[in-house]
Amino acid sequence: MKASVVDLRYRMKEVLKALDRNEDVSILCRGKLKGVIKAARGKSERRVSDHPFFNMYKDGGAVEELMDQLRGGRYHDI
Repeated sequence: MKASVVDLRYRMKEVLKALDRNEDVSILCRGKLKGVIKAARGKSERRVSDHPFFNMYKDGGAVEELMDQLRGGRYHDI
């Protein structure tokens, strides 16, 4: 779909419907392409359990000490 700056203002409902149909929306200003709006992906493809930090200390490590180091001094100033 192609939409001008005026279309973004007055016909946003149609632009959103195009994004719901997973169409790219090209934004035009005075007939020249200024940008493209792409539809957001519905679901994240990564799971939390796939992250390398997940379940890292399942055998009883000092998680609280590690989190204190990662947070730094700004966390303790609160």
